[in-house]
Amino acid sequence: MALATASGVEDICRKLGNDRTRLMDIIIGVQRRYGCVTHDSMEVIARAVGTERVEVESAVTFYSFLSVKPQGRVVIRLCNDLTDWMKGYDAVADAMAKELGVTMGETTADGAITLASTPCIGMSDQAPAALVNDVVVTHLTPERGREMIRDLRRHLDPPQLVTMVGDGNNAHPLVHAMVRNNIRRRGPVHFRDFESGKALTNALALGPEAVIKQITDARLRGRGGAGFPAGVKWASARATAAPRRWMICNADEGEPGTFKDRVLLTECPHQMIEGMTIAGYAVGCEQGIVYLRGEYRYLLAFLEHILQERRDQGLLGRDILGRKGFNFDIRIQLGAGAYICGEETALISSCEGLRGDPKNRPPFPSQSGYLGDPTVVNNVETFCATSRIMLEGAAWFAAMGSGRTTGTKVLSIAGDCRKPGVYEVPFGITPRELLEAAEADNPGAMLIGGPCRQMIGPDRFGGRICYDDLATGGSIIIFNRARNQLEIAERYLDFFIDESCGHCTPCRVGLVLLKKAVHKVVSGAGEPVDLDAMRALSHFISQTSRCGLGQAASNPVLGALENFTALYEGLVAERKPGLLSTFDLSSAVVDAELRVGRQSRYV
Repeated sequence: MALATASGVEDICRKLGNDRTRLMDIIIGVQRRYGCVTHDSMEVIARAVGTERVEVESAVTFYSFLSVKPQGRVVIRLCNDLTDWMKGYDAVADAMAKELGVTMGETTADGAITLASTPCIGMSDQAPAALVNDVVVTHLTPERGREMIRDLRRHLDPPQLVTMVGDGNNAHPLVHAMVRNNIRRRGPVHFRDFESGKALTNALALGPEAVIKQITDARLRGRGGAGFPAGVKWASARATAAPRRWMICNADEGEPGTFKDRVLLTECPHQMIEGMTIAGYAVGCEQGIVYLRGEYRYLLAFLEHILQERRDQGLLGRDILGRKGFNFDIRIQLGAGAYICGEETALISSCEGLRGDPKNRPPFPSQSGYLGDPTVVNNVETFCATSRIMLEGAAWFAAMGSGRTTGTKVLSIAGDCRKPGVYEVPFGITPRELLEAAEADNPGAMLIGGPCRQMIGPDRFGGRICYDDLATGGSIIIFNRARNQLEIAERYLDFFIDESCGHCTPCRVGLVLLKKAVHKVVSGAGEPVDLDAMRALSHFISQTSRCGLGQAASNPVLGALENFTALYEGLVAERKPGLLSTFDLSSAVVDAELRVGRQSRYV
């Protein structure tokens, strides 16, 4: 790649209006053009947008897809998520590293190719997978990995890796991806025909307050992990006095094992955007932002095309559908690889061009969010449901589901099963029914809601998927009886340690201590007291951490201990006084044995 020049960086800034709030887009633009964001480039950016260099550097060093040091023309980001590990990540990573002659995180000597690992890229149903620049490569094997690298060495053109496109809009010329949708079950809310403009016309006939009442009467809860009532959030933002308000779609589904929003963005973009527009009308917004995770950049041109198509049809922009004064438009904000940006206040920080640091609450975003204005943040699935409610009515939607959790849920199911993919099901369905539908292989455990939630065993397979019992933002991972649940928890702790922003001590330090304790037990050196210590430390971390990441990061450990108590009690044993359980005499004398050239008589 070419070396960065001051004039080139200034040109990128100028094209984005030297706008401080577009700092993320500016930095991403510099990264893409020059392969890194150097300190000199940071100085130029800071001058252009009127901020301090340290603020630019803070953002650059926060996001994993950005780099201060030069990267290769091609960056291979091999997904190291749990499902990828289950499907052979280690063998694929080893084969690719040997083929390139580098270790993970290094660039080839000629500067052409960088090999790196990355957390979940939203392809758990077709793992192992990788991002090659913006190109998604799925179902990797060691041989396919070696073959891919040989091809790249020849042409250094990742789009040439796509020799067969997936189904649906994955075959659209602006997507052209080998990704498969894997829609296994279609429900009445999402994967049905959708006529653009009709739901919006119905909303305009009702009026803003009546639209919010419809959403409230439907008892639509946000389809993220928290399940906060959408109508309450919208009403709060509308009632907050302010000269402007904002509508943000959270399309940053970074929860490991989640990929259902990927499919909704691919196959239901009009339904999602229309839902956003309806929400903007109800709340009184003129501007919306879709925060698209960097891992889904391959969908960017397609989504931009859909937005322009809707502007041309009078469904976005000024005086929408001929309604004088109803102005609403949407821009797409790209992320750059940060799990914490799935949390709404961290997402808002990122939209503002800052590090994705969570904000203290109160005030809540509906009172003071993006740029200090009232802001509604809902995810892709929630806005899709909004459109369908405007078509079918609140009573129709509320008649589905279970108790206080109405409607359907789109689930991402992966792991030890024959039919991984996306399932739209009514709330209230049992895990046992999901296991049967996905044709699970000898199931012994399920992770409901990703690592932030809980691991359940067979005794809870009769529970209900809903916000009053087994809550999930969409992720379901199935484990067969051969899997060690505490080993799984240990791997997720590595993920949370890596993704922690480091702001608060309970999360930054506590997770490292918890990981050491878990490893001690998993390796067979644990004592009964260690289980109690793990529980106490887990509760301390969850109760004292600043944001949702730290508050939920110990859940995999707690879930494993609570739902598989007998298993882990069997892994620990009382130790006789003497050597520490963690002390390995054989390992301790290896260096000495090598020096003297003989084996120790005490080992």
